[in-house]
Amino acid sequence: MNTEISVFCRAMRMRSSKWSPGLALLMGVVTSICAFTLTAAIDIPLEVEQLPTITEASPGSMIAFPFDESFPMTCKAKGNPEPEFRWTKDGEDFDPYQDPRLIKEDNSGTFVIPNTGNLTEYQGTYRCYATNKLGTAITEEIEFIVPHVPKFPKEKIDPIEVEEGQPVILECNPPKGIPPLQIYWMTIDLRHIEQDDRVSMGLNGDLFFSNALWKDSRRDYCCFAAFPRIRTIVQKTAMSLIVKSRNSSSSNTDYFNSFLKANSILKRKPSLLVPSGVKSETRLVKGETLQLECIAEGFPTPKIEWVKIDHRLPDKVSIENHGKLLTIHHVDEEDSGKYRCKAKNIHGEAVHNFDVSVEEPPRWVTEPESQLSMIGSDVHIKCSASGTPPPTIQWMVNGKPLEGTFTHPNAVYQCEASNRHGTLLANANIMIMNQPPMILTENGLEYSAVQGKGVVMHCKVFSSPPSTVTWLVNGPGSVEGPRFTVHENGSLEIHNAEKEDVGQYTCDTENTEGKSAITAVLEIYQTPKDLQVPVGSTAHFSCLSVLSAFFSHDRYLIEDGMLQIVNVSHRDQGMYKCVARTPVDLDTASAVLIVLDVPDAPEDLVLSERKGRSVKLKWIPGKDHNSSITDFIIEYEESQWEPGNWNELQRVPGNHDSAVLKLYGHVDYRFRVSGVNAIGRGRPSEPTERYKTPPSAPDKNPENIKIEGHLPHELDINWEPLSPIEHNGPGLEYKVSYKRQDVEEDWQEHVVKRHSFVVKNTPTFVPYEIQIQARNYQGWAPEPKVVTGYSGEDFPSAAPDDVAVEVMNNSLVKVSWTPVHKDKLHGHLGGYRINWWKLRSLLDSKKTHGEKHTLTVPGERNHAVVPGLTPFTEYSLMVMTFNGRGSGPGSHPVTFKTPEGVPEKNPVFRVKDVQKHTVTLTWAPPTETNGVLTGYKLEYQLINNTEEVGVLQLVNISNPGTTAWTLRDLEPVSRYKFYLRSCTRAGCGPQVSDETTTTPEASKSVNWKISERINICKNFRIIEGLAPGTVFSVSSMTNSWVKNIHGGISTQGWFIGLMCAVALLTLIVLIACFVNRNKGGKYSVKEKEDLHPDLESQGMHDDTFCEYSDNDEKPLKGSQHSLSGQIKAEDSGDSLVDYGDEDVQFNEDGSFIGEYAGRKEKRVLSVLSSSSTYQFTMA
Repeated sequence: MNTEISVFCRAMRMRSSKWSPGLALLMGVVTSICAFTLTAAIDIPLEVEQLPTITEASPGSMIAFPFDESFPMTCKAKGNPEPEFRWTKDGEDFDPYQDPRLIKEDNSGTFVIPNTGNLTEYQGTYRCYATNKLGTAITEEIEFIVPHVPKFPKEKIDPIEVEEGQPVILECNPPKGIPPLQIYWMTIDLRHIEQDDRVSMGLNGDLFFSNALWKDSRRDYCCFAAFPRIRTIVQKTAMSLIVKSRNSSSSNTDYFNSFLKANSILKRKPSLLVPSGVKSETRLVKGETLQLECIAEGFPTPKIEWVKIDHRLPDKVSIENHGKLLTIHHVDEEDSGKYRCKAKNIHGEAVHNFDVSVEEPPRWVTEPESQLSMIGSDVHIKCSASGTPPPTIQWMVNGKPLEGTFTHPNAVYQCEASNRHGTLLANANIMIMNQPPMILTENGLEYSAVQGKGVVMHCKVFSSPPSTVTWLVNGPGSVEGPRFTVHENGSLEIHNAEKEDVGQYTCDTENTEGKSAITAVLEIYQTPKDLQVPVGSTAHFSCLSVLSAFFSHDRYLIEDGMLQIVNVSHRDQGMYKCVARTPVDLDTASAVLIVLDVPDAPEDLVLSERKGRSVKLKWIPGKDHNSSITDFIIEYEESQWEPGNWNELQRVPGNHDSAVLKLYGHVDYRFRVSGVNAIGRGRPSEPTERYKTPPSAPDKNPENIKIEGHLPHELDINWEPLSPIEHNGPGLEYKVSYKRQDVEEDWQEHVVKRHSFVVKNTPTFVPYEIQIQARNYQGWAPEPKVVTGYSGEDFPSAAPDDVAVEVMNNSLVKVSWTPVHKDKLHGHLGGYRINWWKLRSLLDSKKTHGEKHTLTVPGERNHAVVPGLTPFTEYSLMVMTFNGRGSGPGSHPVTFKTPEGVPEKNPVFRVKDVQKHTVTLTWAPPTETNGVLTGYKLEYQLINNTEEVGVLQLVNISNPGTTAWTLRDLEPVSRYKFYLRSCTRAGCGPQVSDETTTTPEASKSVNWKISERINICKNFRIIEGLAPGTVFSVSSMTNSWVKNIHGGISTQGWFIGLMCAVALLTLIVLIACFVNRNKGGKYSVKEKEDLHPDLESQGMHDDTFCEYSDNDEKPLKGSQHSLSGQIKAEDSGDSLVDYGDEDVQFNEDGSFIGEYAGRKEKRVLSVLSSSSTYQFTMA
């Protein structure tokens, strides 16, 4: 049934003069705007005046069980002003305060009925009313039931007599009491009466006999009624049943005959004892249990059948009590309909029809809801309920029936729906008011959240009409994005909080009546992360909380949100929780510490399936300590060769717990197992008992066979012997078999115990086939593999032919040759060696042997490129081949010349004399001219420390002997830069440069003082006699340059003669040294020291000239030089062939891949080729 009432605010405005002063104050400013109606249930804060609301009440029915101590009649409500309470009983006012036996509860309408033994006077129907000045809320009716103790009446029951075969009913008639009721039929000694198709108990408790038999006679039929909820069982007076037989003869034979006669008389069709008639109606409430009963009499005993007319029986039907009871639990509308029971025997049948209807108590379709509306709006209260039969709806206001025109809008409206199966009551608080936003959440709250988790910041607001809620962060920035949700109650929820969410948040609320705002602060704390750490290490949990605490205990340290656990052990494993706490809330985050360790040792090792050299090993894995076992390592120890040493035998995957072990023969084994995981290898298990294998022939032959020829007519055979455990038994020997390859001959065999063998008198460098086979006392190893090798090598006997040199440029030549035939190699070809040496510079007609250089070309190449040659030089070159034995003879020497090149940089170039308009430049010739020096190119330009420079001026100096030049007509007080390059016919070399600034006026010439000569092995010089406060320039230069700086004694005749005499004496000394060193005999250590003096000790004496040896003049290793520099013909065998000890490697295409051997020629001038000038001031 649907009903609706409307409250019109406009009518209330017209009658506002009738309102009470308090109500008028509550309504506030009257407005004519009817733009808002709140139809949802309201939650008005208690700070605002409001109608009473029932918050707690007793259920609709209360039974006063005798064993309960008290019975609370609960009635609690909220409201502003605080509501007052009153009660009614059976429709009349009831004041609990007038009865001193009742216990009252402060601040509510609840009172308690104590169980003092006399509760009957409190039995009745109660209702609670909660009232304040705005209205009244009521509870549903509460029925207080005081049960009576059920008793059977005291009576004398006469014996019941019945003829045999006739029906009989023993009535129970149990007393009324609190359901459920349970009936039992027993004898006086508490034995159950046996029930079957013929004898059964009905729903009313009576005991039915379809046909009585003589054996049913007894004097102690007792009916017991049990009431479990009140814990009571009562017994009815015993009844006596006497079944009379048609023939009282005691003779068994006569009795039997009379019984047969009686049966022929008593047979009859069924008739129903329960229910009566042919049709009945049954009503029940939805959810209850339907029970339909049919008990019939007749002889023979009838059978009961059940059907649902025009339908099949529901699946949830159960047939009980020997087919006499149909039961359906939790019935609903689908179980309604017509049911039929049929009692049948051979003589006929009886039927009964049941018309079943399922009804329903009232239930809400639309429950009235409390509403908050603006002044001037229309309010509609809807109330709708369903049920069978349809419920009736009654409206009340403030607990009184609603009649006529109602003029009080703020009130509690009650809607009551009822039918014969029950009653529903709902209160709806109707509030009409205008209210600006009232934020009920405290201002300035601090919230905390753990990073990655959510947080809710509250902004509970009450207003009429509802306010719009806007959240801002850190000033005017609005809160936006999928991680932010503003709920209907104004709260802001942040999902998956991040560090960027930290800041001050503002909740702004606004409606037509006003505005309000509060602020809140949010802190984000780091989430601790799960850790997996090895045992014995240190675990670090980071959780930055609001409290900066310090705590230390044993191995635990907490400081500034960091938890540190030192020397982690297995008992530290578990979950750790971090708590971030603020004054208004807290948040927690958990992290799990998992302690990792190597696996425990396996246990219970067992050897099984022993089959000679095979055995199965089983074990129980140890704990993996949070890191899965990846492998098991099986080790063995044997008692003969290495007792006490454990060696790895086998690895199996970590998910295995057994392995079949393949073993060697004649070994006394024992085994152990250890597990491996990501942390490492665990402790090994306890070893097994010993297991000795029988001897057998070797399983394998020697490996790593090496065939070498150290001498031309020998074949050296070596191999890796079998380890002792691989012998498989005593008496190990090796059979060496060999024969020439591709030659029809028998195998030569030798049995040895060592692991090497030498074949004598072999041809030079021929291929052999070799086999090595092991054996012991038990037999031979498997057939061995054939290995091929060569007998010993000899030196190559021929030199490459057709050696030719092609000059590529002034420092690179290409060499080609015809390879040596393989028959002349006498071994494996290693490659070719190119030896070359300098004969002379083309600037000098004197020939001398320079240092030998060697280039090695691997493999069968027939050409190579020789780099790093000196330009304008004559060279000699030869080629030879080599094998594993050594090098063969060299080819005929080939002579070639390198073309002219450009000179090197000038070693000295400096400004010597600077005047106002002139600058004098001096330089030294290049150390290596690489050709005929033709002159110099001198360039200069004005720079003046600016980005723009002057025009480059060129001076060509055609006299190669010039070493100084004066530039004229220069600008005064200007900076110039000078460039110098040396030139040959091939071009000019790299430039050197210097800078200087011209003076403002002509200066005096500089007087340079020349010191005596300094030993070139010294690196310092003491200058004495300098005047304090004077600026000096110091320059070092070669002695040959003194005449360019200062005209001196070098131009005097006596000085020239002295120098010639010194040079002649020096030449004589050098000749004597060369003769002495080339004698080839031994000389004393003192002579060696004289020939190779210590430069440091020698430099300590100014009058000692440091010995110098030019690389070009050094005698070649393994060769002798004549004084004229020519190579002796008789010494060519051990000089040209063996030139050089350092090899240079080239790629297969002949490109250079390393520096060639030997050092570049240097003249004495190179030691003193550069001079330097320094300035200093005396203090």
